[in-house]
Order: sequence, then structure tokens, then C-alpha cells
Amino acid sequence: MHALKSLQPFTEPASPPLMLPSNRQDRISYYDQLANHRDTYRKRNRYYHRDIEKAYRYIIPEGSSVLEIGCGTGDLLAAMKPGRGLGIDFSAQMLDVARAKYPHLEFCQMDAEALSIEETFDYVIISGLMGDLDDIQNFFQRIRRVTRPDTRIVIDYYNQLWEPALKAAERIGLKMPLHQQNWLALDDIENLLYISGFEVVRKTYRMLMPKRIPLLAPLCNRFLAKLPGVRKLCLFTQLVAKRGDVRHDPQKLTCSVVIPCRNEAGTIEDAVNRVPKMGHHTEIVFVEGNSTDHTYAEIERIIALYPEKDIKLVRQEGKGKGDAVRKGFVTATGDILMILDGDLTVPPEDLPKFFNALVLGKGEFINGTRLVYPMEQQAMRFLNLLGNKFFSMAFTWLLDQRMRDTLCGTKVLFKRDYEKIAAGRAFFGDFDPFGDFDLLFGAAKQHMKICEVPIRYRQRVYGDTNISRFTHGLLLFRMCWVALRKLKFN
Repeated sequence: MHALKSLQPFTEPASPPLMLPSNRQDRISYYDQLANHRDTYRKRNRYYHRDIEKAYRYIIPEGSSVLEIGCGTGDLLAAMKPGRGLGIDFSAQMLDVARAKYPHLEFCQMDAEALSIEETFDYVIISGLMGDLDDIQNFFQRIRRVTRPDTRIVIDYYNQLWEPALKAAERIGLKMPLHQQNWLALDDIENLLYISGFEVVRKTYRMLMPKRIPLLAPLCNRFLAKLPGVRKLCLFTQLVAKRGDVRHDPQKLTCSVVIPCRNEAGTIEDAVNRVPKMGHHTEIVFVEGNSTDHTYAEIERIIALYPEKDIKLVRQEGKGKGDAVRKGFVTATGDILMILDGDLTVPPEDLPKFFNALVLGKGEFINGTRLVYPMEQQAMRFLNLLGNKFFSMAFTWLLDQRMRDTLCGTKVLFKRDYEKIAAGRAFFGDFDPFGDFDLLFGAAKQHMKICEVPIRYRQRVYGDTNISRFTHGLLLFRMCWVALRKLKFN
């Protein structure tokens, strides 16, 4: 078991002086008295607590390093099966119960508003704690010290609309009685996160019916609770947040531009000449997909013609753009991975916009959108345009993040983040021949911040499109169904 590195307070000028209110000890004593009754209340509400655990397990992979602030008797932390698990709570009696139940985890008595840990974690859990905090802004500023740029903070909090029902449940013994609570609006919590240097990546609403009633409870909680409008009536909301001030030094980063190409011999030299240098070094990786023209020979000619450029060539053995992108990403050596379609309908000159959005921390997955600026007349057929607009609305709802264009081929992310997506690919399965949804779904599952960069979509100048509107349209509907089951009705 890992040892706690230090319990000495941090020196952080931005944090206000710590002044705990006099009623803090009353609150601690109150929860100490409830410690031995906690398991009884959990059993009475096992359906609710199992759903809470399910919601957190969806976000937190087994083996992660996890800090739970306000861990109580440690049940939620233990359910995550962390590789490194640390729970803190201000109630000594709660922690005595936690240590007896879960000796393989570490627990430390500490007030959440006096957080003093010199260690960072993959995930920070804040479950049911917000109502017991006196200064939430100060608390959020203090938890920055236990986070990295890739850390995810996961918060659940009761819906204000349920306050009368929950208080009634406490009076009749159906729910553990809480000390006097802050009942904050969701917008207020998001604002407090924002002014403390965090941004919300994902927001989900859960549970219309907190008691198990066969057939009715699954219908309400798995389906009705996900519908627009209805979902805001749910018992609790779960937020996933990240640090919002992440910046990277572009001159310390290398970049790989992966260009899948099939029957694109006429654009190869143009691509090489037009891809700009980004960061410390830029390489170009062509993935040739069994062309019937002379694309492969043309790439070999261009490599010999431009020896000063770092150009690699990979012959694709499988089929589909998705397979080509994965082959290119495995070959790529850059810190940042970019996809540029070989038809050059997305101008290579626009790639620095994607690069800058990533290194400035505007997003962790940068997706191009063709549906902002006017297009050239023949750039996209009418039915394709309608299909893209439909799928953009569908995926905005499915991914809980704004999506204007799901099928733009240009996507940019850090290689380390792609490796996380690849490691979790089995969750969805290998079903996407395009590669767009494999990456989008994976980014959503990893709770990465998705940012869109508008581009001017150009007309193809060489060859014919490899997209079949109707055959591939049916595949897109299948992908929507997969996302519905895996991301929404989970």
C-alpha cells in the first residue's frame, strides 16, 4: 500500500486564509454519531447506491489512482477497485468503519476544506459532499493541488427540486439524516468550478425513481431519465470536470500528419508542399490503401524528390479509412497526431488552427467542422449535407458535447490520449470503417474535452469520392444505435 507523501499544508498564494467556522466541530460530531448506522441506511437504499456506483464505474477504469474527498465508510471508493485508493473524511468514526471494511485501501482524517496532500490522482471523487461545505470556491481552489491536466474530477449532487422529498424521507427513517445542507443550483456549481479554474466536460442526469419497482424503475431510470426536458427532473446530477488552464509549449512538441490515401495520386505532391511545419518538428505519414492508380509509386517518387522532409509510407493491408488511420497512428512518432484526408478537401493550411487549439488547451480532441462556412458548390452533395446535419444533432445529445459535424475527416489529439482511446476500444468494438466514430466515441468515453474548429470545405480536384451515401448511411445509423446503448442507456 502506498504511503501518504505528506500532510503538511501547501503554500498557495491564490487561496484565501483558512478559517473554519465554529459549527464545523458540531458537524463532525453529528456524522461521528451516524457512523455505525451508515450500513443500515445503505441497505435500505441499496438500489440508489448501486446506481451511484455504476455511474462512477462507467467513468473510472479499474486500477486508476483515485482520491475520494468525503469518503464516509469507504464503500464508493472500494467499488472503483482502484490501483491506488485514498479516502479522506473529517469523521474519525466513519474512517474507523472504513478501515475495518477495506484494509487494502488508505484512509486519512482530514477536513475537505483544509486539504493538504502532496500527491496527484487520475480521478477525484466528490460524492454527496457539496452540501456540507462552508466555502465551495475555496474548496475547489484547494483541490487543484491534487490534480494534473489529465485528472478528472467527478461530482454528484442532489437536484434542488428533490429537497422536500428527501427531507421527508429522512424524517420517516428511509434515508440517513444529513446535517443542515447547502442546496445549490447546478448552474452555481458550474460557475464555482469555472472561477476556480476548472471546466465541465460532461454533465449527466440520473434516476427518476430511487426505489426499485420491477419494470417501472428500469423504464424511468434507463430511458425516460435520458430524454431532454425530463432529465432535469432526476434526483441527482453527475459532473465531470477538468482543469481549464492547461497550456503547452509548442516548440517542445512534435507533430505527425497522417494522410490516408486511396487513388489520390494527383494530390500527393500538393499535400507535401502545403502541409506547414508545426511545433518543433513535423512528419508526414502516408497510408496507401490498395489504390488502383499509381498512388503508391507517386508517394515513393515524392519521398525521393524531397529528402529534406520527414515523410513515411505505410502500405495498408486491411480495408477502410479507420484501419488506415490506426496504421498511421501506430507508425507516427509525434506528440500530436493529425488526420488529413488525401483528397485535400480540407486545406492543409488550416492545420495550424487545430494545432493551436490543442496546445492552448481549448480542447483535448479537436474536430473539424465543415458546416459553419459556406462550401464550394460541389464540395458536398445535398443528401450528404442533410445527413451530416441530422447526425450532428444526434451526436450532440449522445455525447453530451456540442457536435456540428461528425464526419469531417480532420481530427487532432495528443498521442498519449489516443493510446487511452485505443486501450478502451473493446468497450465499443471494432465496428467503424471510417474511423471518425471510433475516435469520437472513444474521446467521449475518456471524458475528453471536444472542441470544433471551422474549416472551409473545398471541392475535390482529383479522383472520385470513396463514400457511398446509402450503404455508409446505414452504417452511420448502426453507429448511432451503438452510441445509444453504450453511452446513453448505460
